[in-house]
Amino acid sequence: MSTRSRFPHNIRVWNRGTMKLNPIWKLMALGSLLLASVIGSFAELDFGHCERVVKNWADSSSSREEHVNNDKRSLKDLLFFLHVPRTGGRTYFHCFLRKLYDSSEECPRSYDKLHFNPRKEKCKLLATHDDYSVMAKLPRERTSVMTIVRDPIARVLSTYEFSVEVAARFLVHPNLTSASRMSSRIRKSNVISTLDIWPWTYLVPWMREDLFARRDARKVKGVVIIEDDNPYDMEEMLMPLRKYLDAPTAHDIIHNGATFQITGLTNNSYLSEAHEVRHCVQKYKSLGEHVLQVAKRRLDSMLYVGLTEEHRESASLFANVVGSQVLSQGVPSDATAKTKTFRSEASVTISEPGSDKSNIQNGTSEVASNITTEAKSGNMTVKTLMEVYEGCITHLRKSQGTRRANSLKRISPANFTKGTRTRVPREVIQQIKSLNNLDVELFKYAKEIFAKEHELVSKKLISTSKRSIGDLPSEIRNVFGEMGDEKLWKLLPMALILLLLFLLFLFVNARRRRTSKVKI
Repeated sequence: MSTRSRFPHNIRVWNRGTMKLNPIWKLMALGSLLLASVIGSFAELDFGHCERVVKNWADSSSSREEHVNNDKRSLKDLLFFLHVPRTGGRTYFHCFLRKLYDSSEECPRSYDKLHFNPRKEKCKLLATHDDYSVMAKLPRERTSVMTIVRDPIARVLSTYEFSVEVAARFLVHPNLTSASRMSSRIRKSNVISTLDIWPWTYLVPWMREDLFARRDARKVKGVVIIEDDNPYDMEEMLMPLRKYLDAPTAHDIIHNGATFQITGLTNNSYLSEAHEVRHCVQKYKSLGEHVLQVAKRRLDSMLYVGLTEEHRESASLFANVVGSQVLSQGVPSDATAKTKTFRSEASVTISEPGSDKSNIQNGTSEVASNITTEAKSGNMTVKTLMEVYEGCITHLRKSQGTRRANSLKRISPANFTKGTRTRVPREVIQQIKSLNNLDVELFKYAKEIFAKEHELVSKKLISTSKRSIGDLPSEIRNVFGEMGDEKLWKLLPMALILLLLFLLFLFVNARRRRTSKVKI
């Protein structure tokens, strides 16, 4: 039998066809290899371009800051409060800074695209959501910077919750068109809307549109049964947290937001190269290290770095580091004039979005009215500053809590509390950490700075207390012999205990005498 007859006819045909097509397959394979090579080359070129862009920006940022005065512990002529959203900065502004500075000393604040314009050449306080790039418009050598940093997981969750809360206020309107029309009407010269403030000018309209769409969908369906009470995954009522985290808007504004704001690379930046640098870092995570190092150097150079999680300790540190220096620079003695200025400032209000009442002030002016005459006169001390602060935050939190509860009623049963955050799945928490890898590292570094500053201030306070004891009259010191300051300091707790025991003895003895008189 011939070789040709050994194989079935169809196989012979297939083999001949294959042999004929071999050159075509070879060309296609060669083309694929060339295409892959070209794509790889473009990817390498893109990475190389991004690497140069990011490194050039980082180098220029470092060189600009080399000539700045390194005396960071001294409060300079202008205090720039770089307010990272959802870190408790509003509390500091109303309950600390507005107690220390008169409204006439404030620089024009920057909201979104209404960028800061230093019309007041001698202004002393700039508190804004603007990023660090605003420093290009400030007298760098005469400016001190402060900020507050928060755990990125808590900050991202709080951003989501606040976006929902503010957007839900608009649900009093029958439709989105009505809500948008009312928003434009309440933007008067003396009213600042949340929608005018970065980043809420982007995040709130996005969430508002989503809430109205879901409400319209529920109306079409009729009765909607909500089985899960987890507010972070209540798709019938609001945008689920997972979808929120994955959205392009969140990637551009929220993730690694603290790092980008401290480095001046937000979508609200004054830097022309900010968008390209941010885009490159988001595309190639390895390039983020250059940005992180710049952010760390910026924190190192700041007068004050607070932590949202260490609220009480941060407030005390602020009062002793920043507050004490503002007070030592002198406060105008005319308390009446100060109070008059302050009251006129209260008329500039922050409106509640979605409401048709332009005089809603978010508790701001009510808090302002509680300020004491002592706080506005030259008699304020660090101690009284802390007392005023404690009273202010109590009222402010109550006002915020009431407003939040009223807002979230419109999307009931969705509700956000500290307890509901435990409902966020572990994998979502890990997703937030991954998406905010730069902020995670920056927060760790901020905690190190805070611990060092807290220890330093504590030692200074103890040293001051020792000096106070050392300044006691010589007659009192002679009672203790020739003891040194250190031994005298150690003896103080024992003396206090003895004094308390003596007072207790007097109290008991007095009770016994009264009892004896009754028996007689």
